[in-house]
Amino acid sequence: MEKKYPLIAGREKGPGPGRYGLPPTIGFMGHDFTMQTSPAYSFHGRMSDTMYRVDSSPGPQYHIDAKMTRFGRDGTPAYSMLGRVKTQQKLFQTPGPGAYSPEKTPTFNLQRRPPSYTMGSRSQYRSVDAVPAPNKYSLPPLMGPQVPNKQASASYTMSGSYSAGGPSVDLAQTPGPCRYNSTDPSVYLPRKPAFSMLGRHGFPRDATEKPGPGTYHPEKVTANKARAPAYSLGVRHSEFVTPLVVNVSD
Repeated sequence: MEKKYPLIAGREKGPGPGRYGLPPTIGFMGHDFTMQTSPAYSFHGRMSDTMYRVDSSPGPQYHIDAKMTRFGRDGTPAYSMLGRVKTQQKLFQTPGPGAYSPEKTPTFNLQRRPPSYTMGSRSQYRSVDAVPAPNKYSLPPLMGPQVPNKQASASYTMSGSYSAGGPSVDLAQTPGPCRYNSTDPSVYLPRKPAFSMLGRHGFPRDATEKPGPGTYHPEKVTANKARAPAYSLGVRHSEFVTPLVVNVSD
């Protein structure tokens, strides 16, 4: 015989969210009153044939030009290509821009005229004339003070060394700048800190073995505590068990 247990009210589960239904938001019948309803349209039935015979108008068979708008015909310009018209000799031929020569007009009102040049033929020289060639002519140099129409910069010359008595000979035998020793700045200025780098000192070593970090077990030390904490897995209790309530008297 199967043992029957008393029913626990906490185990009775209600219906899920899928059991509830909200009113629809499409259509007109049963529409959700919290939402705004959009306009609804319906299709009318077909009219009778008698009305078709009374008002017999043509269907959408009119051809409206695509360039016609509600403001009139489209105003964009339109162009076409035609054949060239034959020229008539009796008509007046208008000259083009290249037919005018404004540079040949005479000067009026004392206007300045641009210079005009012509190219003539080569003149014949006599064989007795000593005419120099083009490579015989040379332009004046641009270096030095001999340029007639250019401002010359200062020019210097380097003379030879005199053996005795010249300005380059040191008769007094004075010492040069490199013969003097420079004074240490620490003598007349505050001295900066100085540092030096020495070698690493060797520590005294012995033959005893030192334990590593993994040798120690701090969780097993019982010097300051009775023992290390221990954990165990217990039995899972029911969530419907009533907690124990004990009245403690003062």
